[in-house]
Amino acid sequence: MDETTEGGTMVDEANGGPAIEPDFSNLYEAFVATVDRIPDDTAIVDDSLDVTLTWSELGDRVRATAGGYRSLGLGPSKTIAFLMRNRADFIPSDLAAVSIGALPFSIYSTSSDEQIEYLLSDSKASVAVVESEHAPRFMELRDSLPDLEHVVTLDGEGGTMTIEDLMAVDPDFDPGPFSAEVDLESPLTLIYTSGTTGPPKGVTLTHGNLLRMLTGVTDQIIRMPDRGAKVISWLPAAHIAERGANYYTPVMQGLEVHICPDPKRVVEYLAKVKPTWFFAVPRIWEKLKAGLEANLAGLPEEQRVPAQAGLEAGLQKIRLEQAGEPVPAEIEEAVARADEALFSKLRAALGLDEFVAVSVSAAPIPVEVLEFFHAIGIPIGELWGMSETCGVITINPPDRIKIGTVGPPAPGVEIKVAEDGELVCRSPYVMTEYRNMPDKTSEAIIDGWLHTGDIGSIDEEGYVTILDRKKELIINAAGKNMSPANIEAHVKAASPLVNQCVAIGNGRPYNSALIVLDPDFAPVWASQNGLEGMTLEDLATEEAVIEALGASISVANEKLSRVEQIKRFLVIPGEWAPGGDELTPTMKLKRKPIDSKYEDRIEALYSGEVGTDVGG
Repeated sequence: MDETTEGGTMVDEANGGPAIEPDFSNLYEAFVATVDRIPDDTAIVDDSLDVTLTWSELGDRVRATAGGYRSLGLGPSKTIAFLMRNRADFIPSDLAAVSIGALPFSIYSTSSDEQIEYLLSDSKASVAVVESEHAPRFMELRDSLPDLEHVVTLDGEGGTMTIEDLMAVDPDFDPGPFSAEVDLESPLTLIYTSGTTGPPKGVTLTHGNLLRMLTGVTDQIIRMPDRGAKVISWLPAAHIAERGANYYTPVMQGLEVHICPDPKRVVEYLAKVKPTWFFAVPRIWEKLKAGLEANLAGLPEEQRVPAQAGLEAGLQKIRLEQAGEPVPAEIEEAVARADEALFSKLRAALGLDEFVAVSVSAAPIPVEVLEFFHAIGIPIGELWGMSETCGVITINPPDRIKIGTVGPPAPGVEIKVAEDGELVCRSPYVMTEYRNMPDKTSEAIIDGWLHTGDIGSIDEEGYVTILDRKKELIINAAGKNMSPANIEAHVKAASPLVNQCVAIGNGRPYNSALIVLDPDFAPVWASQNGLEGMTLEDLATEEAVIEALGASISVANEKLSRVEQIKRFLVIPGEWAPGGDELTPTMKLKRKPIDSKYEDRIEALYSGEVGTDVGG
């Protein structure tokens, strides 16, 4: 059924067309084909370890590592755990396990001992490959985990053996006969969800899930050059986005992987690597926008005025194009002048002047951020997916991006809007099960349809818009449903002082917010406003900061309906770290833990004991 709204005609289903069958039966076959095609091209560059590997050299490492794994009894039905930062060892370590039919998975480095023990127990991992700093934790766990027999260390002693010892066991090992037994239905990896609402769930993905997704996306949507394309590995390997974009795709397509050892240095690596495809979570783009705007604002007047005029012309152009309206010649000319004088230099400085595609996902991103980058010639496209779908359900084609949507379904994906507004999908990308959780599996997949937990809509061209998480909607005391993510996005877009915003209002008479200051921008703002040397904790209670935040929230409120507006806010001192109590490793809010941890302050916020009213 079609429904006409202010934004156009909405439909209740969309189809990405048939899935595209891969040319290979498993990931290792695809890897061997890449090695055979471009043996002398660069595969991995890790400056932090002074390591550069060609595809041929990577193949040697995979075979030697696989030989060592076999000596430890690893193979089909056996699992292996990895805990390491982004480094050159990860891809050969994982691929070696895949080549002999074993099931690998990665653990976030921020995991507690209790969480690590749960994952090792649930997976029944018999081997763990870890950096030496983590070895003592794993060696202690061997006493309580009978399945865990071997702890292999990457950069020193401390386990049962080193990676060098492992690779020396059978360096000429041939995984081919073992790989021949692995087909599209064989399990490829486990992705453990962040577990914000209970124990982590082990998403089981097969070779077929992954290869069909990659074949559809890279053949039809994001087409890489045959040689020389580059990506940056910077997200945790425990996240499906990192595995898909910066491991599985390079193995399939022969992309050059540059290792960024610390996520905080990703902007530095952008400028150095100049990636062909770059995937980042929204917070990266929000911070880049804030930094660029601060730089533009700091230019001398004779440079600042034309720069701001050029940016405004760029915004006008992209908004007209998105609305399907013609762009006047004078705007086109103004943008062309601004591109030559400024935008092209900004792209080069960022390292985004050689891209084929630039993508964002994992959390909501404000439309204002997307418009800004489109205006300066970096057309970021949102995609949408889950661990349960290999990270992709929909994706904006680079040449047909609709800002504010997450794109149409990828090939092989069917999407429907259920009666309660939840988006459900059916696809060969969908996981087989949650490991050891048949009840959770049957709740998630009903009659072949995966229930995504996201509320959304579909337009007449099949483009999907995500409105919010089904279980996270705010329902206020008057019964009004609201999207906290939408409210939070507007607040963050209104001020670079805001690093995190948590909208609160469930069962309440009005909405309030917890605010966390941006650790990079707040000190800069402070120095510009005569508050040099103050810590984040000091700034959280500084009257000038509170006034600036209140003014910014008032601006955000102008873009929200009256019932959605933030009426009161409280600044939380300090910084929220990815993987901590409040954020997942990919910087999504852990809403229930936040509600629990800050319960007293939230109650005090509504009683008027703490916090600040928003004027306007």
